[in-house]
Amino acid sequence: MAKPCAAGGVPADIEAAARENLAAVLTFDVAPADLASDVDLTGTYGLTSLNKVLFLTSLCRDTGVDIARLTEDDLAGMHTLRDCVDILSPHLPAGT
Repeated sequence: MAKPCAAGGVPADIEAAARENLAAVLTFDVAPADLASDVDLTGTYGLTSLNKVLFLTSLCRDTGVDIARLTEDDLAGMHTLRDCVDILSPHLPAGT
């Protein structure tokens, strides 16, 4: 059975994992559901480069994505939460 999809056809669980992992690395308390998908992570949420590494490492671990498959262009293109989800989605293990 296929996993339910969020808007845009990506599995809902990767979006939930992205929200939870982002909320965990931010320097202020915010509920994962309150994070906006289309705002700049650095400008709006103050995500530092170190926290971006921590966020992506934990997100890849939680979703089964091999972080080594990401390119520099992939990483450079991750400006918003939606960018992160869209870039990681094709790398999800089969059946996810």
